[in-house]
Amino acid sequence: MKALVTLSLILTVILSSVINAQEIEGIATYKTQRKVEMQLDSTHMDDAMRDRVMAMMKKQLEREYTLEFTEDESTYKEVETLDDPETSIGGNGMRFEVQVVGGGNSDLLYKNVRENRFANQNEMFGKQFLIKDDLTKRDWVMHKETKNIGEYTCFKASYTYERDAMRTRTISNEKEEIQQPEKPEKETIEVVAWYTPQIPVKNGPGAYGGLPGLILEVNDGELTVLCNKVVLNPKNGLDIKEPKGGKVVSQEEYDKIMDKKMEEMEERFQSDGRRKGNGSEIEIRVRG
Repeated sequence: MKALVTLSLILTVILSSVINAQEIEGIATYKTQRKVEMQLDSTHMDDAMRDRVMAMMKKQLEREYTLEFTEDESTYKEVETLDDPETSIGGNGMRFEVQVVGGGNSDLLYKNVRENRFANQNEMFGKQFLIKDDLTKRDWVMHKETKNIGEYTCFKASYTYERDAMRTRTISNEKEEIQQPEKPEKETIEVVAWYTPQIPVKNGPGAYGGLPGLILEVNDGELTVLCNKVVLNPKNGLDIKEPKGGKVVSQEEYDKIMDKKMEEMEERFQSDGRRKGNGSEIEIRVRG
């Protein structure tokens, strides 16, 4: 068994060396799957409504992206779909709404690995932004575990960080009382990635990268992004262009604008709840 593992590693190194001697370019397709755990019993939904809500959320949160990459550059964009999944369901004096924060199909993420920078063009609340900043340096911890994803041998890497916990908010309009959401708590997130040295580019889905091989899978405990197809040296070439349009801001500036807009939405949501006077509204926001 040890001999087989050693042979596998040797073959991986040889294949990586062969590819590295050539100009590397390709297209990787990724699909996302988000784990959603919600206690809906307290909302007094019947089984039919609960099934509709979970089906709506599943469809909203499963997306497909393409990563076009060379050794130095890449673009990452959601695959456009013809159908427009519903984002809200109403009935029995209730309304359930899902809001995906960021990650719209008009977003385009450009990364320049050699120059350690990115440009992320996206639209937020009807306004286009162009976020320009340095690529995030992650303190990856390398592990010995390996697994196969398709035809590629992948190695495990991980890191941890802290972020604000996303929350579900319920507004009850009985007697015009509104349950205010608690202040977001911090949560420690472990991100696990699987990369393949057989495609020796320091890139991956979304903002991920910095490993000695293309990241084919990444999981943060809630969101899994898995590559299901890789085409190297595509016949029709690539279309990697840095986006230009939109208001130029840094990542920090954009985050502050986003926080302010979300606060304004919360205020409007509460005002709408007061005006309606009956029933309840449930809203969940998730990162795209």
